[in-house]
Amino acid sequence: MTVTATKSVFWKGFRDGSPFVLGAMPFGLVFGVVATKAGLDIIEVMSMCFLVFAGAAQFTALAQMQDSASVFLVLVTALFVNLRTAMYSASLAPHLRHSPLWQRAFAAYLLVDNSYAVAFSEFENNPKQSAAAKMAYYLGCALPVWIIWNVAAFVGAYLGQSIPPDLALDFAMPIAFIAVVAPMLRSLAHVGAAMTSVIVALALASLPYSLGIFVAAIVAMVVGAEIERWMQRAIN
Repeated sequence: MTVTATKSVFWKGFRDGSPFVLGAMPFGLVFGVVATKAGLDIIEVMSMCFLVFAGAAQFTALAQMQDSASVFLVLVTALFVNLRTAMYSASLAPHLRHSPLWQRAFAAYLLVDNSYAVAFSEFENNPKQSAAAKMAYYLGCALPVWIIWNVAAFVGAYLGQSIPPDLALDFAMPIAFIAVVAPMLRSLAHVGAAMTSVIVALALASLPYSLGIFVAAIVAMVVGAEIERWMQRAIN
């Protein structure tokens, strides 16, 4: 594949992925502000954004750090929150498996809901594209969100330092969580898992270090899987 053709595919992916910056921008701003108010400085906020790049996992980790949870617990809970990307990776692997290892590693780092949805749809509609074309398209649709997320988080962290301490921003984190989760409730299994997580988390809210979130995530996954299995049996 020529360099010109690769660039063309890349910019097509960039255009297709650009609309999602409208969602990434406010979440990045909120994260930067809330993280600063939680005690992180700009360097720590941006280090977390660059190293993790997973909105829901970052908000979850931040909430647990505010509760003085152990590093192990923060990492494990964030991992559970982000486990859906393992399924995304499995469905993208047949399309990107012939790309160089470093490109696949970078693609895994950039993998979020939006980039997965756009790229997978393109690959399914055009399965005969070369590996180079598919990787170029994927990187094109993934980079806009990555860029805007980090820029917005920096702006939020910078502005957060100038916000008076008596201006309560505790409401920002739960609102951000609701906005992240709500669009994902697309089936009965999703709704069942979400309701289970809410009920279990509230029931175990008294546990130290936000351990209730960790338990709720495990129980919700089991419930969601069982509902999905029940629905498949009903269809068959």
